[in-house]
Amino acid sequence: MVKSKKTEKTITRAFIERIPKTDLHLHLDGSLRISTLIDLAREYKVTLPSYTEEGLKKLVFKEKYASLNEYLQGFAYTTAVMKNEPSLERVAYELAIDNQDEGVRYIEVRFAPQLHQHEHMTSASVLKAVNRGLLKAKNEFNSRPEIVSGSEPGFEYGIIVCGMRMFGMGFSEYYDDMLRVLSHGDRRTIFSLASEELVRSAVKARDEFGLPIVGLDLAGAEDGFPADDHIKAFALAHKNFLKKTVHAGEAYGPESIFQAITDCHADRIGHGYYLFERDMIHGNQIQDRQAFINSLISFIADRRITIEVCLTSNLQTNPMLKDLKDHSFSKMRDAKLSVSFCTDNRTVSMTSVSDEIEKAVNTFGITPRELRHFVIYGFKRSFFPGAYAAKRQYVRKVIDFYERIEAEFGIVEGEEQ
Repeated sequence: MVKSKKTEKTITRAFIERIPKTDLHLHLDGSLRISTLIDLAREYKVTLPSYTEEGLKKLVFKEKYASLNEYLQGFAYTTAVMKNEPSLERVAYELAIDNQDEGVRYIEVRFAPQLHQHEHMTSASVLKAVNRGLLKAKNEFNSRPEIVSGSEPGFEYGIIVCGMRMFGMGFSEYYDDMLRVLSHGDRRTIFSLASEELVRSAVKARDEFGLPIVGLDLAGAEDGFPADDHIKAFALAHKNFLKKTVHAGEAYGPESIFQAITDCHADRIGHGYYLFERDMIHGNQIQDRQAFINSLISFIADRRITIEVCLTSNLQTNPMLKDLKDHSFSKMRDAKLSVSFCTDNRTVSMTSVSDEIEKAVNTFGITPRELRHFVIYGFKRSFFPGAYAAKRQYVRKVIDFYERIEAEFGIVEGEEQ
């Protein structure tokens, strides 16, 4: 545990669990309960390598993975059981409950609706089912006396739709149909068209059905599938007031992050792990690599483009990262970047928001004042659905509640650098 200069109390696990938190980078299909996966697999006749939690933790959902490919294997099983409305609603509901149970008051659930679409389920059906689960959990939580009275902030959420940088046959029925119909088309053009169609369906679901769809994300393999293939989709999202976040710098260098913020208008960056790595810059177009990185860092900092930091996930999927103390978060912190701690995938990474914060505190010596800033960044830089005035009011309530928890735990700040 870490003690701040002139601070009477340390940051404990109990304190971390009590403070209001966010998770801005949270994949629905990477975060369902293992027990639910087993139940749904039995119900829908999906073959699993094991039908016990212990077996799946040994064979699929591990604390450490040999490679990114091994890390991604679990998604084949989770998406296979999320092919109808009841299963999607259940998974979304339980995910919200799991977050509420550890003090998370705001989540942005992201997933690719096109992975779940098929002949009998449209994009609207997918989105409505997920929203029903989240809304049910929200309404139950916000009926508590302390929420109704206004003494504590309620639980809120937004939905982020994910376009895929690439896909092939077998990803989903929707993608299979698209590849068959456009069998003579350029693959990267097809990927772009799929993302554009995703944005159109998301905007319609938001505007016609009132669903809290707040943003567009781009996920999938970075290397060989650049973000600028999806410029039209992000431009369409931009013109329709959808916020933008992009997986970038997770498995590729600073150029990927540069594309995300210039070509895709990204408001936030998912992971951003390789932001500082000049050796990860490819090609010869950039002559002075360090100057390029310095300018990129300065721009991100000045524009308050928040980085969604996923410590455990990065440790599991980046073979170059052997020890968490070597994570680039320390450089983000030194550069005064806006960051928020996220889980990425609660099940695949076997983690929680409280776990991520505790690891950050113990590894990087985060002080109470710093922790408050990082946590509040999550609320301030969220894609909160609704009017800005409502967001400000919600964040103010969060800050007041956070300070009450500090007082409850005797967190007294002194002078800090």
